[in-house]
Amino acid sequence: MPRKFFVGGNFKMNPISLEEKRTLVKVLNEADVDQNVEVVIAPPAIYLISLKELLRGDFKVAAQNCYVKTSGAFTGEISPAQLADAGIPYVVLGHSERRTLFHETSKLVADKTRAAIDAGLSVILCVGETLQEREANKTKEVVEEQLKPVVEVLKEADWSKIVIAYEPVWAIGTGKVATSAQAQETHADIRAYLAKAVSPAVAESTRIIYGGSVNAKNCKELGTQKDVDGFLVGGASLKPEFVDIINATRA
Repeated sequence: MPRKFFVGGNFKMNPISLEEKRTLVKVLNEADVDQNVEVVIAPPAIYLISLKELLRGDFKVAAQNCYVKTSGAFTGEISPAQLADAGIPYVVLGHSERRTLFHETSKLVADKTRAAIDAGLSVILCVGETLQEREANKTKEVVEEQLKPVVEVLKEADWSKIVIAYEPVWAIGTGKVATSAQAQETHADIRAYLAKAVSPAVAESTRIIYGGSVNAKNCKELGTQKDVDGFLVGGASLKPEFVDIINATRA
């Protein structure tokens, strides 16, 4: 069964006004988009519920993070159970900004992933290497080390709820982009690792998407690669060109 193309828009800590939010929603709601693509928008937590209500029915929303516990004295955190109760279907976990700025370990990301799936959420699971690691030819090793704790806490059936986002840290927000060949190579390595560590069936069915300065100019070539099943888009998701990225594989 072919993997459905997936395009996520990670708004990060944007927009900063209701007017900007309304403009973004208007562009998305009026857009002519490929109905063969699953589109998921990840706004800041404060806008999650309102965006879910305002956004067209064929688009989904995702939280940008959640905690590992269901409830309790964890000021500032959101639990997977709360997201599920609010009707939020997806959560982004393990983004490089969470790993670097907030010191989240791969073990914590794995525990969050387990908690999110237990609550009924689907997970956009981010992995990726730094420039130093890329230049030392450690990309495959680093990505496998990030995936290993997740493999250890998931059952095979849980992988139907996972979308893996490969985001080379050196390409996020820098304007640098992995070449289509670099992206394909790493995506193929991830798929081979899943085949070995989980099962060939999971490797074949799991969507692996690319993130890292994706824009309207580079998305078509990236989207033609055999193991690139979509994109996780940062800055460009706040611009009208996001529609072009959604339609990257449209015939």
